[in-house]
Amino acid sequence: MRRLLTPFVALLAAACNKQPAATPAPTRGGPATDYAIVERARAIHGRVITIDTHKDIPDNYATPEADPKTMNAQVNLDKMKAGGYDMAFFAVYVGQGARTDSGNAWAKQRALNKFAAIHRMAEQMYPNLIEIAYTPADAERIHKAGKLIAGIGIENGWVIGHDLSLIKTYYDLGARYMTLAHTSNNDICDSSTDPKGPEWHGLSPFGRQVVQEMNRVGMMVDVSHVSKECMMQATALSTSPVVGSHSGVTSVNNVPRNMDDEMLTALARNGGVIQIVALADYVKHQPARDSAVRALNAEFFPAPAGGRGGRGGGGGRGGRGALPADKQTDYDHRMAEIETRWPLANVADLVNHIDHAVRVAGIDHVGISSDFDGGGGINGWNDASQTFNVTLELVQRGYSEEDIRKLWGGNVLRVMGENQKRAKPKA
Repeated sequence: MRRLLTPFVALLAAACNKQPAATPAPTRGGPATDYAIVERARAIHGRVITIDTHKDIPDNYATPEADPKTMNAQVNLDKMKAGGYDMAFFAVYVGQGARTDSGNAWAKQRALNKFAAIHRMAEQMYPNLIEIAYTPADAERIHKAGKLIAGIGIENGWVIGHDLSLIKTYYDLGARYMTLAHTSNNDICDSSTDPKGPEWHGLSPFGRQVVQEMNRVGMMVDVSHVSKECMMQATALSTSPVVGSHSGVTSVNNVPRNMDDEMLTALARNGGVIQIVALADYVKHQPARDSAVRALNAEFFPAPAGGRGGRGGGGGRGGRGALPADKQTDYDHRMAEIETRWPLANVADLVNHIDHAVRVAGIDHVGISSDFDGGGGINGWNDASQTFNVTLELVQRGYSEEDIRKLWGGNVLRVMGENQKRAKPKA
């Protein structure tokens, strides 16, 4: 049975974590009981390896302008340490562009630049703080050494163009999953959100080769962002467990980016894992709030002719530039009114998705991700330093330490390891 925190213990959790607690609310238990819950949660949080499978980085990452340790971001190395956020899969994200030879070459170069930045962070700038994990054993070893762990994932298979050999090239650079598509269709498969609708009705013929080559190399096939047809086809085709690196479930929030029960069942049958994402629009759909935010942003940040918005949904203005002080005050006041009327999703809402996925797919097939610095963030888990609040909510809901170990990283390490064990050398 779920146990909620008293306001007194919410303050205790905040003091221990230096951040607001996840879901303060009345309870029948007294302070001693609540102390025990918080202390048990904190002990578990310290023992398990917490793995977030999707954290975005900017193009200038690991430079003086974007210092991984101290940069103004939802995830930096200081916040990772402060929050007991042990491992992040840093995303080699390249937004979809022209599907031409020159476009493919541009995507490849951008991907290589991000790989170089992640290696620069771990090998040149902060080798005593963080290390890249290439295997599950690496992750365990690095954690025991007291260092933070970097994984690498690719978001958008466009970065291989039509060159299957790049899958092995990127694997050798550390990539352990590749999201087949992003928000638009590409030459591999259909996206779940392309306004033009399906192009391939799932995987393209080339996309089938991509899945097979990823299996051969030992790279996890990531089925987040793709259409249902693509997800079902890729999961059926893959001879290794797949990963949904950052997705929610439609039974809690019915948006195209989330997975329905048929998809969850197929993923479990395949042996894979869905990583439930803390991106507010996917956690809790609020059309009225989104409309109000869009209207406010349009008023204060009118787009130039032919301009487009950022990657996120209705959560905020993103990188639209600075305002004069008086207009900034007005904007902040009106945004606060919107947030009061329609509060953002919170940690309890996130764990509602976890609960459902566990019921349908099973505890061995569910994990956690944030999409931090790419649109992710919810009340109670809005940056890496607040990570304990997720563990606390899981403890409150009755998850055991072994359950939490699986959710926080054990499952994705298993899937990663299975992909590597089933890899085959090229004939």
